[in-house]
Amino acid sequence: MALLLALLLALAALRPLSVPDEGRYAEISRWMLVSGDWLVPRLDGLPFFHKPPLLHWLQASSMAVLGVSPWAARLVPAAAALLMVVGLYLAARRISSTAVARRAALMLAASGCFLVGGQYVNHDMLVAAFIASGIWCFALAFLHGPRPHAQLARLGFACCALGLLTKGLIGVVLPGLVLFVWISWTRQWRKALHLPWVSGLLIFAVLALPWFVLAGERYPGLWNYLFGAQQFGRYTGTTFNNRHGAWFYPTVLAVMLLPWIFFVPFSGARRTDEARPAPHSRANAVQLLCWIWVCAIVVFFSLPRSKLTGYVLPVVPPLALLAALGWERLMAARANGERWFLLLALIPAGAAIALTLVPGRDPAHLSGDVAQALAARMQPGEPVYACGGYPYDLPFIARLTQPIIVVQDWPRLRSEAGDNWQRELFEAGDFEPAAAARILQQPAQLATAAQHKGAWLLTPEDMRAPPGWKAVKQGARWRLYASAAEGPVAAQDEGLRRCDQHGGEQRQP
Repeated sequence: MALLLALLLALAALRPLSVPDEGRYAEISRWMLVSGDWLVPRLDGLPFFHKPPLLHWLQASSMAVLGVSPWAARLVPAAAALLMVVGLYLAARRISSTAVARRAALMLAASGCFLVGGQYVNHDMLVAAFIASGIWCFALAFLHGPRPHAQLARLGFACCALGLLTKGLIGVVLPGLVLFVWISWTRQWRKALHLPWVSGLLIFAVLALPWFVLAGERYPGLWNYLFGAQQFGRYTGTTFNNRHGAWFYPTVLAVMLLPWIFFVPFSGARRTDEARPAPHSRANAVQLLCWIWVCAIVVFFSLPRSKLTGYVLPVVPPLALLAALGWERLMAARANGERWFLLLALIPAGAAIALTLVPGRDPAHLSGDVAQALAARMQPGEPVYACGGYPYDLPFIARLTQPIIVVQDWPRLRSEAGDNWQRELFEAGDFEPAAAARILQQPAQLATAAQHKGAWLLTPEDMRAPPGWKAVKQGARWRLYASAAEGPVAAQDEGLRRCDQHGGEQRQP
C-alpha cells in the first residue's frame, strides 16, 4: 500500500496542469491564497460559483504550506483518494474479514481510480471520498445491532455536510438515494427512527451552512445560480458538452477497476466448503448494499445526456469490495494466489505511469512555454490581455497577481456562447458587474492598450494581434506579444486571422 501511495505522489509531480479543469481549479485556489479572499472562489478575479469552496480551501491551504505548485494542488485529491481507500478498509474489516478488507483496499489502491483519479485537480475525488465515507458510516451504523450506532451515524452526517460543501447537492442526494433504497429493501425503517437526528442535523448545519449563508448574503442570486442553473439545470439540460450513450459509465468503471473488475461477478459464488448464508444475514445485507450502491449511482448519472468520467468515482469502493470477495472465493486458497495478485497489480500501475510519462500528451492546449516567457519579462502591475481564448493554466504558472483582461465581443457572445469558457467568464461577471467591466472588454480596447508600453497580449497560435503589437514568444498553443506602437506586425503573423475581428472568439482552450 505504501508503494502505491508513493507512486501516486510521484506521478502527481511529473506532469503539467491539464486544461481546462486542472488549470481552472488550481488557479482558483491559488488566487484565493494570493488575494486573501477565502469566502469567494474567483476565476480571473470574478466570482466563480459552479461549485462550493471546500476544494479550494484545502488546496489553498496546501499551497500556503508547501508553496504554489501543481503537486501542492494535487495533494488534496491524493489525500481524498487515500481517505477512500482507508474508509473501504475500515468498513470491510467490520462487515467481512481482515483478509477481505486488505484485499479490497489493495485492489482500490492498485486501480486507475486511485492512481489516475487521485492526481487530478477537480472536485470529483474529494466528493467521491465523502460520499463513500458517508454511505459506509450510515450502513455500519444500521448493521451495528437493534439500534443504529449513534457515533457512526453522526460521522455520516458530517461526511454528507462536507460532500455538500465540496460539490453541492450530490454530496447529500447520492448517499440518501443509496441508503433509501437499501433501507427499504432490507426493511430497516424502524431503525431509522432511532438515528441521532437532532445532533446529526446540528453537525450537518454547523459544517455546511455557514458558507452558503454568508456568500448568499453578499450575492443574492447565488443559491439560484449554484443549485438551479449549475446543478439542476445541468442535470436536466440538453445543451451541455460531453454527450455519451448508456454504454459510457459501465465502460468507464471497467477501465477504472481493471483488472479487478473481472472478479466482481464471482462475489456471490461459494466455495464447496462454504455454507449458504441466511436470506437476511449480514453478508447478504452487505452485498446487497454494494450492488444497490453501484446500480443507483450509475443509473442516476446515466439519465442526463452530459456524462463525465469522474461522476462515477463514488461507485468504485463497493465494486472493489465485491471484487475482493470474488478473489477470496476463486484465488485465496491457491498456492500462487499472491503471485498472481502482484502480477495483476502491475497492469494499472504500468498504465498510470504510461499515461503520466508519455511525452506530448496534450501540449497543444498548454501555455507553460508562453507563461514562463511572460513571467521572465513582465513587471509588477503591467496589464495582460487575452484575445481569442483564455489560457486557464497561464495565471497559475506565471504567478499573476492581477486578472487577465479578456477581449471579446461580449454582447454578441451572450446570445451565441454555448457551454464554454466565454460563458464561464461572463456569467461570473454578472455577480460583480463593476469588476466585469474592467476585466471583460471589447476588441477596440487593444488599439488603446498597444499605445502604452508594458502591456502584454496573448492570442491562440493561429491568430495574430492587431497593429501595434510585436511578437515576443511563439508557443505550442499561444503567442505572446508586447505593446510597441512603433513596431510592425511580425512577418510570421501575416496571413493569420486578426484576434480582434470575427472568426476566432468561440474557439475552446
